[in-house]
Amino acid sequence: MNPFKKLAGDTAIYGISSIVGRFLNWGLAPYYTFVFIAEEFAVVTNLYAYVAFFLVLLTYGMETAYFRYASKSKNPEEVYSTSLISLFFTSILFGVLVLSFSSSISSFIGYPDYPQYIVWLAIILAIDALTAIPFARLRLNNRPVKFATIRIISIAFNIGFNLFFLSFAPNWLENHPDSVIRLVYSPEIGVGYVFISNLLASLVTLLLLIPEIFKISYEFNKKLLATMLNYALPVLIVGLAGMVNQNIDKILIPFLVSEDQNPMYQLGVYGANFKLAVLMNMFIQAFRYAFEPFFFSRGTSENDPKIYATVMNYFVIFGLLIFLGMVFYIDLIKFIIDPEYHDGLKVVPIVLMGNLFFGIYFALSLWYKLKDMTRYGAYIAIIGAVFSLSLNFMLIPVWGYMGSAVAVFFSYFIMMVISYFLGRKFYPIPYDLKRIGTYFSIAMVLFIVSVFTSSQPTMIKYSVNTVLLMFFLFSVYRMEKNQLRRLFNRKIIK
Repeated sequence: MNPFKKLAGDTAIYGISSIVGRFLNWGLAPYYTFVFIAEEFAVVTNLYAYVAFFLVLLTYGMETAYFRYASKSKNPEEVYSTSLISLFFTSILFGVLVLSFSSSISSFIGYPDYPQYIVWLAIILAIDALTAIPFARLRLNNRPVKFATIRIISIAFNIGFNLFFLSFAPNWLENHPDSVIRLVYSPEIGVGYVFISNLLASLVTLLLLIPEIFKISYEFNKKLLATMLNYALPVLIVGLAGMVNQNIDKILIPFLVSEDQNPMYQLGVYGANFKLAVLMNMFIQAFRYAFEPFFFSRGTSENDPKIYATVMNYFVIFGLLIFLGMVFYIDLIKFIIDPEYHDGLKVVPIVLMGNLFFGIYFALSLWYKLKDMTRYGAYIAIIGAVFSLSLNFMLIPVWGYMGSAVAVFFSYFIMMVISYFLGRKFYPIPYDLKRIGTYFSIAMVLFIVSVFTSSQPTMIKYSVNTVLLMFFLFSVYRMEKNQLRRLFNRKIIK
């Protein structure tokens, strides 16, 4: 089968689930801006930044290790059961420890009056870590439809619970104070219902995955686990370092912004606008879900490097198209969040481009995964994390949340560049840098033109931006039309 058609098809399925699911989930962020003031929304932003770190720690690279060893093992079920049993025990241990010290933890991170937040989030983390391997198995076994269905159902329940607790229940009780809803709703919980809703949705996900969880042979191979952990350790370091780049700013802002500058307000505004850049993340996530099992399953054909180079070319095109579409129409997009948060719109182009750099870095990173040189991924990620931490500590006290956006941009750029040059040494891929550079140049020129026309009347501005976007698409068509015909009308031998 033509590998490009397979990758495009899988990306489309994962993309639909990722885009539809994340779009629905993403809709909660604008919704929260209308429900909570910025300081309250900052609590959600801050605590979910911690969750992101601990989810990486709790899965400790086993998802990637499972892909690597199950795809080449004669007994993939043994790999699956070993991975799942390992994650089960570590998740339970984590849950017990956090529940035992919830009060101390909540005080340490600045929420001494809300230890229940820590309890709820710990249970969410344990469930999400446990379900990581069943989800990975669905991807490896080419079952994207079931994967997508479970993801969307979980997100739908999360949204439903949020709407019930944050809108329906308080409004209903206001008019019907004796309703039975008072048995499950308390206005004092407030922002805590965001975490309760997530917890209930995670339980739904766990129930839906029970057939996959129990569909194991209960084989536990200690030697295999040791080998997988050795492979996964650098991946864990990569993940933790990646979380530094993505989320450390949301943890540091409350500590580095002076009280007279209202750090929680700044964090709330930054968190809401950071979420506006989620469309790029949707695209990257969909690509990742399809691309990782794609390249692990291909083998060692001489034609593979050319395939990966072509994939990179189109990844960049779609990424730049998302970037331009977002920045050209940001004045329309901004109305989905409360006007209280509009001051932070200036970070959106910076975060979008930074996330595109991260996506390119991910696409480049196949070389150290295929060559079992994941330690290099750890080195790159650590360099990026150090860079991110340094910039955040230097810039947040001076520029506030704007410094965080700049740190995201440059840390991902550095990681992308380093990975490219190391990849040239260990697994050369003939990336068409001239063509990719041309697309970036066109996109940046168009972006600059749009900035200079931003003060024009609304109709003129949108007309100009639409013409600019059409020009980009036309440029892509002119440069790619022959290549596209070859790719999708000719079978390529694996």
